[in-house]
Amino acid sequence: MLKLLRRWWKYMTARLTGRFEEAADPKVQLEQAIMEAQEQHRRLTEQAANVIAHQKQTQMRLERAQEELEKVTANARQALLLTDEAAQKGDTTKALEYQQAAEAFANRLIALEREVEDLKALLLEATRNADNAKSAVQKNSSALQKKLSERQRLLSQLDQAKMQEQMNKAMAQLSETIGEDVPTFEEIREKIEARTARAQGAAELQGASVESRMLEVEQAQINAEAQARLSELRTQLGLPAPGATAVAPTDDAAPAPPRPAEQPAPGDQA
Repeated sequence: MLKLLRRWWKYMTARLTGRFEEAADPKVQLEQAIMEAQEQHRRLTEQAANVIAHQKQTQMRLERAQEELEKVTANARQALLLTDEAAQKGDTTKALEYQQAAEAFANRLIALEREVEDLKALLLEATRNADNAKSAVQKNSSALQKKLSERQRLLSQLDQAKMQEQMNKAMAQLSETIGEDVPTFEEIREKIEARTARAQGAAELQGASVESRMLEVEQAQINAEAQARLSELRTQLGLPAPGATAVAPTDDAAPAPPRPAEQPAPGDQA
């Protein structure tokens, strides 16, 4: 059961993370990344400052210990000189006191020498750490400057991408509007081709039907009657048939027969 809950939790976390990444604004995420980088640089700078401050403090302690060592060394020498001088004068009491003071200075001298050696080792380590801290700060500063420069380029690229997306969206809406209000060329061509095909099909059906043949026969009969009536009228009027070539009369030619009187056409008599 616990394993199942862990798997469900991981699944939900991945799913919510994916949705968040899809919905998040890249510009805001970029600013968050820059702010986080600046905060890291600030913390690194503070840590480096603490390391350098520790190195400076160690150096000051060493300098004070060295000064104290020189002073104790001088005091120990002076105590020995006074001890020798009192012994030469036969003042054993003072000689003993100066001797005890010289021994105390010697003990203090030994302790200071050890302290100086320890401080030298600490200062060496602190100096090494301070140099590393300075180098880390410089590298991180360069990386931060690079990120700031990269931010400007990414923001410009993001703006271009947004404008391109808006342009694509506008073109898509324009295409949808044209498709809804005005037919496209493809639709018009298909419509014309379909109409032409229907007309051709209907013509083929009409040409192959018996009724169309009957209409053709009737029309031919009407045309024949009309041509016969026209020929009769031309004969009555003495007109040549259509397409006949008229021959011009000559002197030797016989005179043309007299033109017959006009007779009423059949159907004109009462």
